[in-house]
Amino acid sequence: MPNRLLVPTDGSDSATAALEHALDVAAEREATVHLLNVADTKEPSLTRLGTDVVDVLEQEGNDIVSDAAAMAEDRGVSVVTDVVQGDPRQVIVEYATTEEFDLVAMGAHGRRGLGEYVLGSVTDHVVNRSSVPVLTVRAADEVTPRFPYTDVLVPTDGSGHATAALELAATVADRHGAKLHLLSVVDELPEVIDAGSAALSEQLEDNVQQVLDDAASTATQAGVDDVTTTIAAGSVPREVTTYADEEGIDLIVMGTHGHTGLDRHLLGSFTERVIRTSPVPVLTTQTHDAA
Repeated sequence: MPNRLLVPTDGSDSATAALEHALDVAAEREATVHLLNVADTKEPSLTRLGTDVVDVLEQEGNDIVSDAAAMAEDRGVSVVTDVVQGDPRQVIVEYATTEEFDLVAMGAHGRRGLGEYVLGSVTDHVVNRSSVPVLTVRAADEVTPRFPYTDVLVPTDGSGHATAALELAATVADRHGAKLHLLSVVDELPEVIDAGSAALSEQLEDNVQQVLDDAASTATQAGVDDVTTTIAAGSVPREVTTYADEEGIDLIVMGTHGHTGLDRHLLGSFTERVIRTSPVPVLTTQTHDAA
């Protein structure tokens, strides 16, 4: 469980939502939150103020992390701030790894305006490159993060990506005494058939159920007492987010491909789409051998 949390922020609503949720996690763990703003070197930022030449982006970054630090201090959470220059995508990934963080918390979307970068696109990059688990949070009316977690959802297809997510989710569920929901979505039915209403073949259903049973056994061995399994048919992102909404899920945990994964038949290829539409925070992790 995290003791050092990295929260990149650009001052957007989504970044603020991620910070607020990260503060919940940090307060429970007595962890330290490191606030990072990256002044994008691809953007023009120097300007003259009187007789001085100042970096507008760095000034703006200092204001952003100062406001975020005040939020942390109000919650009694230990906080460290940093403003650096560089490509936000590369800086965040390298920063998370070299500084040995346990968790990165980011907004799923960024703001648009003077000298800004769109944090959402940066988040996609970090999710797929970071060796550190990434917690993403959307800022939307239908998103109401809850903590501690009582219901954790893991979509699984039996792949290495899904197994890595399962192991992480089991740790979270065991820590919180949460119920673990295992969901397998079949999206390979013929295009001419309505996948949502088509009956699964007996053999296919048996195979999918075996994947779920194996995952449930892994979770039980990891100490999770309450595990439930479900099979659904249809679009993976839609079925995952619908299940989360209908079952009162607090956290979705999914694996990613890393930067080499392009196969649409593996669950990791759907992770980014779930992040953009999820009604709850999404925690992502790579397989142990991901580059």
